[in-house]
Amino acid sequence: MSHISEFELTALDGTPFPVESLDGKVVLLVNVASHCGFTPQYRDLESLWQRFRDKGLVVLGFPCNQFGQQEPGDAAEIAEFCSTTYPVSFPLLAKGDVNGPDAHPLYEWAKQRCPGLLGLEAVKWNFTKFLFDREGEPVARYAPTTKPESLVPDIETLLAQGE
Repeated sequence: MSHISEFELTALDGTPFPVESLDGKVVLLVNVASHCGFTPQYRDLESLWQRFRDKGLVVLGFPCNQFGQQEPGDAAEIAEFCSTTYPVSFPLLAKGDVNGPDAHPLYEWAKQRCPGLLGLEAVKWNFTKFLFDREGEPVARYAPTTKPESLVPDIETLLAQGE
């Protein structure tokens, strides 16, 4: 695989996610969780989505329960949480794994292309962020502690490359 839109993705509601909608877009992929110390980042991710979506940014949330069992809910519970606690309007994908034998192939590919500290591939915690350029390639990886707002310069650079 060489482009994010080559992967099959499923929306939170169980329907196929229209991967063709990612063509030519800058994508920020984040493994999210509802009961994590970093959960308030939903607010900042939504802010990025609102600020840059008309310029070509797509924020994709990928609910994951692999870290501290901090996303125990089913799709309906996740949708409810994201519509009431942190009014999220960016797309959410179906809950899945980012590490291990059941890791989503998109995450396997992104981790290989953008390893973490010391060259380690495994995602270490919720709210790890992968940034993809307009060509659909992962170009950067950010730790859970990296605030979404601090990604603005990188997002703006990638958005400008396709204008």
